[in-house]
Parts: sequence; C-alpha cells; structure tokens
Amino acid sequence: MDHSEEPDGAPTDARRYGFPRRLWRGLDEHPPPGLKRATRWRSPLRGLWLTSALGSVLLITLPVVTITGLLSYIAYGPQFGQAIPGDVGWLKLPTFDWPTDPSWLYRLNQGLHVGLGLILIPIVLAKLWSVIPRLFAWPPSRSVAQLLERISLLMLVGGILFEIITGVLNIQYDYIFGFSFYTAHYYGAWVFIAGFVIHIAIKIPRMRLGLRSMSMRRVLRTNTRDTRPEPYEPDGLVAAEPGPATISRRGALALVGGGAVFMAVITAGQTLGGWTRQTALLLPRGRTHGDGPNDFQINRTAAAARITPDLTGERWRLTLTGGPSPVVLDRAMLTAMSQHTARLPIACVEGWSTTETWTGVPLRDLARLAGVPEPRSAFVRSVERFGAFNRATLQANQVMHPDSLLALRVNDADLSLDHGFPARIIVPALPGVHNTKWVASIDFRAK
Repeated sequence: MDHSEEPDGAPTDARRYGFPRRLWRGLDEHPPPGLKRATRWRSPLRGLWLTSALGSVLLITLPVVTITGLLSYIAYGPQFGQAIPGDVGWLKLPTFDWPTDPSWLYRLNQGLHVGLGLILIPIVLAKLWSVIPRLFAWPPSRSVAQLLERISLLMLVGGILFEIITGVLNIQYDYIFGFSFYTAHYYGAWVFIAGFVIHIAIKIPRMRLGLRSMSMRRVLRTNTRDTRPEPYEPDGLVAAEPGPATISRRGALALVGGGAVFMAVITAGQTLGGWTRQTALLLPRGRTHGDGPNDFQINRTAAAARITPDLTGERWRLTLTGGPSPVVLDRAMLTAMSQHTARLPIACVEGWSTTETWTGVPLRDLARLAGVPEPRSAFVRSVERFGAFNRATLQANQVMHPDSLLALRVNDADLSLDHGFPARIIVPALPGVHNTKWVASIDFRAK
C-alpha cells in the first residue's frame, strides 16, 4: 500500500519517521475519555495571527526576565559559596566580580526581573489560552518532529507556570510548596530556557507567517461585529466550527494590555519609590517600615533574628581580623573615626528597594586598621546566631569602594535595632541580604 493511501488526516511520512500506521490509527480511534468534550473551543479569535502577536511580545521580554534572573544569581557570589543552589554541576554559570557602579545596578536588575515577570503574567495566560486546543490534540504526536515539539511545549509551559507560581509565592514569603525556592527556581529556569529555545527554533517560521497574515492596522480597525475567524487548517488553531465573536481582536489585545498595565501599577512602585510606592499592593511584606528617620522597609526584624539587648548593648564589640593581630572596637571608637556619608539604594531579591542616606566608617579604612590594606575579600559575621543571614563574603571591589560602609547612622539618626544597630554593612549594588546587620566581626583576607 502506498503512503498516500493512509487514513484521512494521517501523515504520509508516518512510517518514515518511525510511527507505524497501525500505532497511529489505534491512538486516533481510542482517545482518552472526555477528550472530545474538552476540545470544544469555538472562539473565532484563535488563530495563527493572535498567537503570533502574543508570542512576539514574549519573544522579546522573556529573555530579559531570564537574563536578569541569572545575573541575580551571579550577584549573590556563587564563587564564595553563598548563592543558592551551591553545586549546580554543568549548569554552573561563568562568575565574575559583581560591579559596584552604578550603585543602583542590582536595584535595576531585580526590579526588571520581578516587575517585568509579574507584568507578563496576563500575556502568558493569554498566549496559553490562544493555543489551548493544540495542547489537547490527539494523538499527541504523529512524527518525531511533532514529538520534539510536544516535549519542548511541556518544558516551556510547565517551566514558565512553575516559575511564575513559585516567584509570586516567594514575593509574599509563602513557602507552602515545602522545598527550597531558590534551588527549585534555578533549575526550573533551565527547564524553561531549554523548552523556550527549542520551541522558538521550531515555531519562528510559523510566527513570521502569522504576523504577515494580517496587518495590525486592520486588526485595530475591526470591531466585534466584523470580526471573522482566520482560514481553517486541520492541524491549526482555528476551530472547525467557530462561534460568533463576543469581542474583537483589538478588544482582546486591549484586555490583555490593560491587565499588564494593572500588574505594573500594583508592583512597580516597590522599585520606583516615591508616591508610586503607595500603589504597590502586590508586595505587602515590603510595606513594613520602621519609625522616624528609620522609616523604610524592614525585611527581617530583630525579633525574627532573635537579637536581644545583651548582644547589641554596651558590651557589643566589633572585631577586625586578617592582620598581625585582632583589632577590637566599641561603638564609641567607631563614631570617633572619620565618617563618610553616601546616598545608596538597598534592594531585596523579592523586588522591593529603597534609597537612604547612610553614614559610617568606610570598609577600606577598617581594612587598613586591621592591617590588610588591599584585601581580596572580607568575611562579615553578625551577632545573629541562627539562619543563613548572619554572614556574607564581600569581593575586593566591594570592600574598597569609597561608598562601602560599616554604617552607624541612617538619615542623620542612629540605626534602629531592626535596621541593624549598632552597625551594619551597606555596599553599592549589593543584594540586600548581604548587607549584613548587627555586625560582630569582619575578617579581611589578604591577596
């Protein structure tokens, strides 16, 4: 029997690509229960053009979210073993000294990663809606090429939904999933990246075809009454029997775009600051503030860190090591030293940030006092006894930057206990978690 005599709809190259006719026919005749009812989507908006238009937006923006996420991982200093996950095997990224200039670099990076990721949620959901009939196509594949496409689609859809859900829960500090967010988010990102690259390589010719099939000007001029379905294709996105339009394509684009704008309004203020911060409703944890001059976000309170008065009171001492002998200083001695003031942002991985005026002793002055004038790194430890927030390693450029401080005051007032009294680290462009509070010791490590 010639391949052209295959049953209706069967690919003539089924045998050539390793899918026997009998297997394909058996799958086609015995779909899972309820599949036909699940695939009765009749919207006349679905088609190659709408999917391509939404896909083109994601093609430009999702790489930005991905790259900023990977850069955030590098900013945490995996070379010092303080990024999570630690040992990532062959997924290890090339590391480098995270820059200290401009001082708002990490704020911008993380603001883009979190903010743009949230803004894209309505677009991602609309894109999934536009292709949902194909997700339930049966049989799942009729050739090796279709099988690869299906696998990439599973990785793409599963990866992006996993990243969105875990990312939103992390912003709210709701770790209901019971596993390490950082580890899962990192590996989930690579699953998404692999699926995204394969899917784009397969689908970009179809995307070009779809975008050329209808002009944007024509779409924006067409109302609901005149909206018509695209030409039907057996293996396409257009319904076999489309229903009447209840919204035009321009209306659908406006709805999705409005959703993205709404997400921007309720999130971007945490990064932009000023009056826009009052609209940032999606990040409630970042809205917990101190009092008076210390009236800005508190990510981890003294109570949560189990900081007691005996740890930060009159008996508190700062120990500097790395030189010939340890140097021990109390707060009075630190305040008597030459002070430097810098206006610097502090940004957290969850997306919020703030810019305050900090005053304290430059870290490079403390390094010289310790007997290590040109350190290659500095290991900072807090009086906090528990958790992963009680220590951090700083790079040479972070120690030696003129605005890198052991801060004693903020906004012309002493640090509050929640903000790190009696002393805390503040370094330009450093992730907030590494700006260690309640500092007990600094070990300057020589080159």
